[in-house]
Amino acid sequence: MNEITSANLSSLKAWEDIKNDKALFSKFETEILPSYMNSCRWFAGKARIQQYFKIASALEIPIKDSIALLCIVEVGYDNLEIERYLLPVSFIEASQSKAIAPVGIISLAYINEKRGFVIDALYDERFQQALFYQISHAESIYQQEGKVDFVRGKGLSGEDINAPITSKALTLSSSNSAMVFGEKYFLKLYRKLFKETNPEVEMIEFLTEHSDFAFIPAFAGSITWQQEGESEITLGMMQRMVDNQADTWEMTGNQLSAFVSAFVDKTFAIKEDVFNQVELLAQRTAEMHLALYAPDAEQMFATQKFDDTYRQFIHKRLCDLLDRRYNLLIEKYTSITDPVTRKLAWDFMEAKELIDEFADQILTKDLDSLRIRIHGDYHLGQVLATANDYIIIDFEGEPESSITDRKIMHSPLKDVAGMIRSYHYAISAKMLNTQETADMDAFRVQTAADRWYRLIMQTYLEKYLETFGHPHPLFKNNNEINFLLLIYLLEKAVYELGYEISYRPDWVKIPLKGIVNVIREIEKMKM
Repeated sequence: MNEITSANLSSLKAWEDIKNDKALFSKFETEILPSYMNSCRWFAGKARIQQYFKIASALEIPIKDSIALLCIVEVGYDNLEIERYLLPVSFIEASQSKAIAPVGIISLAYINEKRGFVIDALYDERFQQALFYQISHAESIYQQEGKVDFVRGKGLSGEDINAPITSKALTLSSSNSAMVFGEKYFLKLYRKLFKETNPEVEMIEFLTEHSDFAFIPAFAGSITWQQEGESEITLGMMQRMVDNQADTWEMTGNQLSAFVSAFVDKTFAIKEDVFNQVELLAQRTAEMHLALYAPDAEQMFATQKFDDTYRQFIHKRLCDLLDRRYNLLIEKYTSITDPVTRKLAWDFMEAKELIDEFADQILTKDLDSLRIRIHGDYHLGQVLATANDYIIIDFEGEPESSITDRKIMHSPLKDVAGMIRSYHYAISAKMLNTQETADMDAFRVQTAADRWYRLIMQTYLEKYLETFGHPHPLFKNNNEINFLLLIYLLEKAVYELGYEISYRPDWVKIPLKGIVNVIREIEKMKM
């Protein structure tokens, strides 16, 4: 529960005219926002030195008998960096406050001699209903600064446009916030804002409106802020809800429990249905990429070649990662005591010249394969398992990348590499960090994990490429497929290494094994 600040707000103006009370806004910015936002899960600046909180804009949304304000909160830091967050607020009288979740109350307030609370409007049913109405009717609300634009998508059923619908806010431990309508629609409000359209909205809208790919939560609508001469800013997106059993990471973990138990009993056994499920996921992945392959689409989704600009981008990114990880590993090497990890670390450091030469090939190698928009942060946790199929979610891209970088086109093999690395993590985490195998020979456990991983990877890759058919413009030939997959696998594993060294030293062997696997494949190519 957020603690209600003792710095109460008061104004003689009506709430509908509250924007003109500069004194109230000043107090809200200086005395209330800092403590409130630092208590919110979605605020990413808690660990940084904050210089100020400022409401840069307050966009009006009519709600029943009142208004809500979409506050664009600007947060300044000591390094002069600025972030922007969305905080919708409304005022509710004290007599009505029992319907508001305590987590949504921002401050006690006396507005126009009425006692009540300023609240996060996410928890205000009037605000929820207003957003659904605006999306379902695809209407815009004009402001002093541009307009708030509401778009309706194919995923919103015509029968729901004017029919009554229930609504509620979800309390999520997430960087965004959400509300649900009639157990049919899921509206995500993006808290941290960027001066570009959110890639998730672009991807979901494109797949829903321009393809027959049905294995995503369908696009039902979006909310954007548009100002003349500026890039539109995404505020929210609504999708159809999906009935799911679990994410695929959890499901794979359950499957691996049976494998570990069999291994402990000196049996290497993988149930046939595991291979069937891996093949199905590979097929859905390929179908997603086929839906994103749109040579005649507008520039945002039209295919691109491996031009010099992209080659230099991926080369610099990989080489910068390699340099930082080499230095970090050298610094930490003497503290590594596990023999398996120590051997893997040494193999990586010893292969520096080989890896650098391989990375340099991205600049010069003939590549006729093509690039498309991809998921960008693809792993087992981004796939929901339904009763008999899969639904792919969360198309926002790599969390630590800029919005511009998240929209860069890659070979779809980058997504494939992400999923393969996720399978490698699943087996490694289960086999190398479980009590059942703790007293066993480490190299024997590693060997069994490697065998499981190779079988799953081969199954996944074969079904993925089979779904595309051969040849396909996205993949010129097997030589290019192998080269690009190794580039992306190397990039992903090297990226993972930095996190594990810093936060989970006992897991360092997992990305190191992934890197060494790539090294062995590079060595084969040089024979």
